[in-house]
Amino acid sequence: MPEVLRQRLMSQIGHGTPRATRLFNAERTPMTLTANWSYPTAVRFGADRISEIAEACSVAGISRPLLVTDRGLAGLPITAQTLDLLETAGLGRAVFSAVDPNPTEQNVDEGVAAYQEGGCDGVVAFGGGSGLDAGKVIAFMAGQSRPLWDFEDIGDWWTRADADAIAPVVAVPTTAGTGSEVGRAGVITNSQTHEKKIIFHPKMLPVVVICDPELTVGMPAAITGGTGMDAFAHCLEAYCSPHYHPMSQGIALEGMRLVKDNLLRAFNDGSDIEARAHMMSAAAMGATAFQKGLGAIHALSHPIGAVHHTHHGTTNAVVMQPVLMFNKPKVRRHLARAANYLSISGGFDGFYAYVGELNAALGIPANLTELGVTDPEIDVLVEAALKDPSCGGNPVQMSRGNTTKLLQACF
Repeated sequence: MPEVLRQRLMSQIGHGTPRATRLFNAERTPMTLTANWSYPTAVRFGADRISEIAEACSVAGISRPLLVTDRGLAGLPITAQTLDLLETAGLGRAVFSAVDPNPTEQNVDEGVAAYQEGGCDGVVAFGGGSGLDAGKVIAFMAGQSRPLWDFEDIGDWWTRADADAIAPVVAVPTTAGTGSEVGRAGVITNSQTHEKKIIFHPKMLPVVVICDPELTVGMPAAITGGTGMDAFAHCLEAYCSPHYHPMSQGIALEGMRLVKDNLLRAFNDGSDIEARAHMMSAAAMGATAFQKGLGAIHALSHPIGAVHHTHHGTTNAVVMQPVLMFNKPKVRRHLARAANYLSISGGFDGFYAYVGELNAALGIPANLTELGVTDPEIDVLVEAALKDPSCGGNPVQMSRGNTTKLLQACF
């Protein structure tokens, strides 16, 4: 067996490292927030795990990585630190950072050109959702001959790809929200139509993920709140989705608890590393859980973000209460059970009120108008929402009529 493959397999079954695996053990204090996981992929979780970036690249079979991140992160110390670690290990310090907050196909094309010009053989996707999604899609497209939109997540379009030409990815999240580090897709905005498209392939799943909560300590409070509510939205919609996936159901429920217990802690004290760690777990859990489905929260926020350039997680938070009320006939008893688990009194109504209180505590705008969405073309946004893949996972079937009323209720 080739050494690289052997190391990869060993990492995925949790061997070959002395790292502690004791986590959330009620018998021991303090908790050891360090672990190695192999679900849904190999995850190296814990403070200072970024120091293992070169080893992670080796496990993934990467010797000439391209670090892909967004413009905002490019000049920050955590990015320089990571590039220094790669360079010291003899892996170079190639970086591509021309990534927009909502990545476009133009960003992907430029990233692929940088990848090919640098003779790279893999990607380190570094950042929040934009850097992670762009990095994964660049690694995917680097060896393809067909155009990007041929691989949209429609039917079996993913089978059009040359699977052997997909480059490996090591993912390093620096926020706690999207969970893109454990996803098999990337969200890319079509710059011509202003539509968000999901590009999917099973081999887009990163080979190794490094979840180091210390990388999130410098996040501004507003980004902590918005990304944290993205994680909560993922868990909430997965939990409410009518599709059958009991494993995702359980993950979603516990993910909501982690957000409830830790988001305000991280928001109020950015140096609270335990809260940061739990939020990083909740983000990965949300993205794992939404294999069960998403719903109207994301069906609305995707086109709003694409057209009005709003922050994705914050947009999710703004539309969350209207969507909860929209879905109440189908999820009332379901969310009453969740509220009981989360120690929220009052059943569905108590859960609904809690979301409003959490949004207020995080400084989330009360509606889309306050978020800055002005002069919206309601019909255009509704049409885009009904086309969004998330629409199919909503408990209440979305139609042009009821979705128009729902969107209007968000202003």
